[in-house]
Amino acid sequence: MNQNRFQERKNAIRKEHEALLSRSNEELFSTNGIFNRYKYPVLTRDHFPMEWRYDFNPETNPFFMERIGFNAAFNAGAIKWKGKYLLAVRGEGNDRKSFFAIAESPNGVDNFRFWDRPLTMPETEDPDTNVYDIRLTEHEDGFIYGIFCTERKDPDAPDGDTSSAVAAAGMARTKDLVEWERLPDLITYGGQQRNVVLHPEFIKGKYAFYTRPQDGFIETGKGGGIAFGLSESMVDSEVKEEQIMDAKTYHTIYELKNGQGPAPIKTEKGWLNLAHGVRNCAAGLRYTLYMFMTALDDPSKVIHKPSGLFMGPLSQERVGDVSNVLFTNGWIADDDGRVFIYYASSDTRMHVATSTIHQLVDYCINTPEDKLRSAASVQAINELIDKNKTL
Repeated sequence: MNQNRFQERKNAIRKEHEALLSRSNEELFSTNGIFNRYKYPVLTRDHFPMEWRYDFNPETNPFFMERIGFNAAFNAGAIKWKGKYLLAVRGEGNDRKSFFAIAESPNGVDNFRFWDRPLTMPETEDPDTNVYDIRLTEHEDGFIYGIFCTERKDPDAPDGDTSSAVAAAGMARTKDLVEWERLPDLITYGGQQRNVVLHPEFIKGKYAFYTRPQDGFIETGKGGGIAFGLSESMVDSEVKEEQIMDAKTYHTIYELKNGQGPAPIKTEKGWLNLAHGVRNCAAGLRYTLYMFMTALDDPSKVIHKPSGLFMGPLSQERVGDVSNVLFTNGWIADDDGRVFIYYASSDTRMHVATSTIHQLVDYCINTPEDKLRSAASVQAINELIDKNKTL
């Protein structure tokens, strides 16, 4: 391949990449009145910088091939930082290894561009095989904390077993989102941990965690749902007691397991919580999002819980590496009350939906709760019909 062909390919790919990065997004009309989806995903595998993928030297890459490929960009933590909307994205390479990378947008809905380099996360003395699904919490102690799942091979796996793993809550903190201090993994006593989230404020002078105890790497077993616990320290964090605050429940969208999404948002009426629920169906596991509110003076106490799902996968969101899945671990509440909900579809790409604090509080307080029986669901429908007939 000659020099001209190399440059032609490079220029063509650069032009296509820039068009993707600079594309404007479009807010879609909302029939539910709770939130607005957007036309395009905000991040995909094609958003990763060309400098991460291609060797630009024609002598060592004469065909201008991808040298490092990426499979997905999903499950991002989120934070508003120095006027910019930042996503701490879970990137997944073609080698199946996940990593974190910061993407920045001026408006929160489009024009996301990755920083120059992926996030360099220090390791502990027991190196991670894989890290993913980071939650970012700007804590009142002055640090930004990243709590993520760290995966390692199960040391007790029998010979020949190359899939058994152990999941724990990895911990790190930063002041600038560039340099990170790795802390020891969170110690708990309820089995393995995923979907651990740090509360943004001290509770009784202690650090507060939302956890999800589970017996194994995949199955929750006797793990009862989203739990709440306190730790004296972040440097040597230890939750001695996990109190189930939102239990998994038979014949609901969170029947099989559930987990906290991002850190909750504080409002005048209570803490807004966004979570995911999992149920089994003929097509496999189905992940959807749901909401609840907790008391201002006790964030472990659920005070309002709308029935059913808040958001489920629609249309192309259903298709991907792990189909029929929505997952969230990041949202941003602006000072004007607007809320940016960042969610991934089917373990493949990132989307945004927007709402407001007032809409989400209204949704949580005034949506009927799940009475857990078909007859009770019909009763709720009839009550709404009867109410509307009087108008």
